[in-house]
Amino acid sequence: MKNTVTFLPDNVTIEVDSGENLLSAAAKAGVYIQASCGGDGVCGKCKVKIEQGEVAANKAMQLKGDEHAEGFRLACQSSIIQDLVVSIPAATSKDGKALKAKPKTTRSISARSLDHLIGTWQVAPPVEKRFLTLEPPTLEDNVPDLQRLMRAIKKKCHDCSEPTYDHPELLMELPFLLREANWQVTAIMLRGKRAEEPDRIIALEAGDTTGNLYGLAVDIGTTTVCGVLIDLNSGEVIAEASAYNDQIGCGEDVISRIIYSQRPGGLKSLQEKVVRTINSVIETVCKKVMISPSNISYIMAAGNTIMSHLLLGLNPKYLRESPYVPTCSHFPLTRAAALGIHAHPSVRLFLYPSVASYVGGDIISGVHACQMYKSPELTLFIDIGTNGEIVVGNEEWMVCAACSAGPAFEGGGIRHGMRANAGAIENFHIHPETLEPMIITIDRIKPCGICGSGLIAIVAELLEAGVIDQQGKFNRSLDHPRIREGIDGHEYVLAWGKDTLMGEDIAITEVDLDNLTRAKGAMYAGYVTLLESVGMTFGDLDRVIMAGNFGAYIDLEQAICIGLLPDIDRDKFYYLGNASMLGCQISLTDHVRFRERMMVSSLMTNLELSESAQFMNHYMASLFLPHTDMALFPTVRDKLPRQ
Repeated sequence: MKNTVTFLPDNVTIEVDSGENLLSAAAKAGVYIQASCGGDGVCGKCKVKIEQGEVAANKAMQLKGDEHAEGFRLACQSSIIQDLVVSIPAATSKDGKALKAKPKTTRSISARSLDHLIGTWQVAPPVEKRFLTLEPPTLEDNVPDLQRLMRAIKKKCHDCSEPTYDHPELLMELPFLLREANWQVTAIMLRGKRAEEPDRIIALEAGDTTGNLYGLAVDIGTTTVCGVLIDLNSGEVIAEASAYNDQIGCGEDVISRIIYSQRPGGLKSLQEKVVRTINSVIETVCKKVMISPSNISYIMAAGNTIMSHLLLGLNPKYLRESPYVPTCSHFPLTRAAALGIHAHPSVRLFLYPSVASYVGGDIISGVHACQMYKSPELTLFIDIGTNGEIVVGNEEWMVCAACSAGPAFEGGGIRHGMRANAGAIENFHIHPETLEPMIITIDRIKPCGICGSGLIAIVAELLEAGVIDQQGKFNRSLDHPRIREGIDGHEYVLAWGKDTLMGEDIAITEVDLDNLTRAKGAMYAGYVTLLESVGMTFGDLDRVIMAGNFGAYIDLEQAICIGLLPDIDRDKFYYLGNASMLGCQISLTDHVRFRERMMVSSLMTNLELSESAQFMNHYMASLFLPHTDMALFPTVRDKLPRQ
């Protein structure tokens, strides 16, 4: 259910989901409310008056009895339950003069109309169960048990080719299972990878177990492994879980893990760690719906090329050495049990193919999900992370590339950087005159660091307010207690120690600004270089699709302000979410869409940006906020204070 909130005196209206926190809604609307505790409710500075409507709110100790009766509430402690009109008290200057905050242009990346991007899919999974009743053998009909089974399967499906089987365990258990089950069994059948290929018998179960058919979609991320359990009879998602990849202890990025794999026993250790993480996810989702891991009949997974290699125990040594050659790009269908994964002993693990060393199955899965390979519209597909992947093209061709953006978007290289966990500053606004902050943290507790989306917001706001210049340097002429000289040069204090979880000041430094500028510069240079390689510009694009969990929390205007995204028509931007997981879900549910995955990889041509002089030129030009050429960012140019 949606509710509208109108903020006075600026008369800014935003539509949000029912239950949304009021302070978060204000941040999304670009409305400034002073808040320094992240939403924990202890500073008492986010006081607002509810003029119309009601909120679900805790009675804060910072409010006097008469204030509560008059309709005042702390925004951070208020949940929106109906349409509201809210008054924001004006900030005051040192002389007591009321100051009006100028509302900023802000916009979340739209998740609108994704149906036409994703398309539809049928509930016809690549694995199915068929209940069979076999005629018991007689002296007159004493054909072998396997032939008897094949005959029953053929009788069930007249138009099907005779199925195959590929493991001796089936034959070892076949005669005993048939007789113990009184000749009533369920065959687990794997559809042919191509339409012309026959189905394959992968297991038999006693009795009728057709009602229990489950599949697992897995996104094997460098940082996080996510799993979705699907009822393959209905196509419904019935459980989800995620866990940090145990490999993190061996290095936070893929290069570190490649290096670790070359140690004695390193490769085996990395494989065991990711398998252990997958098993943890499986255990969690199965507990949620009270089924056994042995009930899972198929696993569809996607990961970058390095993660796929490490899962299968393939040595990734040459992935990081020019000319960057993987062991393979199309991975074999593998029995999950052979890797140590907890599921039905016969379960197959399918991994999405990769294109190159640094453009892997997770990107193939995302492109597969949004169907840009079937669309005439020229699309730029972006997945921002430590290793940013980019694809541009349409139904006729696609070109892809990867660029190392570094760890800044995940909190690495930032003094108070952290992953997107509880207490991380995820949104930020600044009053243009008082320069006081509005801080929102994940789970609205006291701040303890800055995550990627918060970093983008902070830099954009400081730039627009004139606190920093386009080189990422602080304005030395500003006399403000939050702007000071620190151990890493000048810095802006986001939260004083008394308001933080660990009792020390949280600040953004010039070194942090430099690291972010380099990261966003690499991404932007990647877009431009890839487009130039096919003789195109941003003006030729019909749409830009943002993928990955990170994209969900990026404010579009702020990302454009710092030069992370191009300054083009905002209606061209779409957010797809965890596209890698979505592709796995679709392939797991619909065998027809599953078979189309090969079309995706065959259309994609990789460009090695590390070998491109043009990329380096564009990268150097991008090491300004937003860019050295302000003509490329006209809307940002108009918002920035004159230098």
